[in-house]
Amino acid sequence: MGTSDFDDILVRLGMGRWNLVYIIAAAYSCFLTPPQFLSGVYMVPHVEYTCLVPENETTVELSSDSCSYLRNSSDTEERIPCTKWSFNNSLFTSSITSEFGLACDHDYQRANYQAAYMFGTLLGQYIGGYLADRYGRKIVVVVTHVLMSITAIGMVFLNSFITILIFRFINGAVYLLMPFILSMEVCTPKYRAAVGVLAGMPWALGTIFWGSAAYFVRDWRYLQLTVSLPSLLIFIPLYLMDESPRWLIVEGYHTKALKVLKKAAKWNRATLPSDEELLKLFKDIENQTVSNISKQNEESPNQEAKKSKSCGRPKLFSTPQISIITTVLCWSFFTVSLVFDGLNLSGDIYSADPFLYIILGGLVEVPGYTLSVPVIERFGRKIPTAVNYFFCGVVILVVIIIPANITWLVMTLVLLGKLFITAAYQIIYVYSTELFPTEVRSQGMGLACVCQQAGSVLSPYITTYIGPLCPWVPSVLFGGASLLSGMTTLKLGETLNIPLPDTVADLENVNRRRKEKHGEVTSDIICQTELKSDCDF
Repeated sequence: MGTSDFDDILVRLGMGRWNLVYIIAAAYSCFLTPPQFLSGVYMVPHVEYTCLVPENETTVELSSDSCSYLRNSSDTEERIPCTKWSFNNSLFTSSITSEFGLACDHDYQRANYQAAYMFGTLLGQYIGGYLADRYGRKIVVVVTHVLMSITAIGMVFLNSFITILIFRFINGAVYLLMPFILSMEVCTPKYRAAVGVLAGMPWALGTIFWGSAAYFVRDWRYLQLTVSLPSLLIFIPLYLMDESPRWLIVEGYHTKALKVLKKAAKWNRATLPSDEELLKLFKDIENQTVSNISKQNEESPNQEAKKSKSCGRPKLFSTPQISIITTVLCWSFFTVSLVFDGLNLSGDIYSADPFLYIILGGLVEVPGYTLSVPVIERFGRKIPTAVNYFFCGVVILVVIIIPANITWLVMTLVLLGKLFITAAYQIIYVYSTELFPTEVRSQGMGLACVCQQAGSVLSPYITTYIGPLCPWVPSVLFGGASLLSGMTTLKLGETLNIPLPDTVADLENVNRRRKEKHGEVTSDIICQTELKSDCDF
């Protein structure tokens, strides 16, 4: 009741200037992210170096890796580790790698630079999701973007590598999906898929901007400033944006919700029912939400033994239905991030030109976003997601058998895999927001994004350490993970033209509507029974 009623309000509001503010905020936030997210590509690149031997040393021979040298000492030779290096600055006039001497035993700090951002997201996504569900979406969006601008711009003035890592960690911790979630919660059902997919296209534009900016600005401090100053413009749409009316209604802030919807009607030139009707509708939605939550928490005699064993279980794992959704989506987000970020950071493995690789990688993402819209509108969410995973897995695995000297073919296949994983990445965001109920949507997306960033944390170590030693291993890991995600995605239900659930208990109604709409007569993986053993997996 609650879900369809609110969607009816959104239909009456239509799509207009009010919705556009949310979409612009989400799109611009997405555009700003790649230069920070993929910062390691140009800030801490691999730079050729030569050991600088102290002038008072008598050098016999430098080691092949230029990490040590032999020193004459009486009648013996002693191997001394290098502490300073001369870096080849022909490609980058200045980088964090050369400025802070990230070579030899300190080379691992290059991966740590990238991973620090990802570790921040591990903390921020789940905590941010909880705060957004507890205190509202808008306040979390504003505060996180303030911190994002401060840390991104402030990094330019730092002279300590440890402090830079701390700023990177904070910058990652405030990277949240709240603008995207907000844009989806105020979007009418008819355009939800298109908006959800196209709102991510600025990521591709941001990636192209990142590669192009790095090509023209080769000093890391000026480059960081160039790509960070535009973050200040995000506060214009954030000032005009309102709190999610869907969240306000579910949380009982009916007067505020009424004010927001009346503003929306004015901006969109739409007509809403009278205030009394809307307030009554809000109350019905809230009562239905409370009723569903109470029903979910009731203990019947034949459930007591089972529930006593699951006392304190989080809502995301409180029922078989939501548990399956949470588990599959967490694995899916882990895989899509591992593969997507891994391919972005694999320029040294699959290409010799870091600027061209990133720019082409951004360009190939564009059809991944645009073509996804008509596809998921026609065929739904589940099958296109699974197909993209399967094709990406196959293409990346084929790279293993291609001779390394056929560089054009290797790069073509990798870019094709990037196309498929981009499509899967964007669709899974739409799909997941439609699968998670409103009461746990931010928490669910937050947890899924924790798994997503776990994949992002692993990817630089795979590409930086494992790749140079065993060039075929990254392809095996990326390709195999994609195939497995394709199989697990088939276990989820379809959400095309299905109203968003407000509570975990609503999932049963959603499943019923899904079966009625699609003619399903067999058990869906999102179980209708309470015991997991009763489901046919």
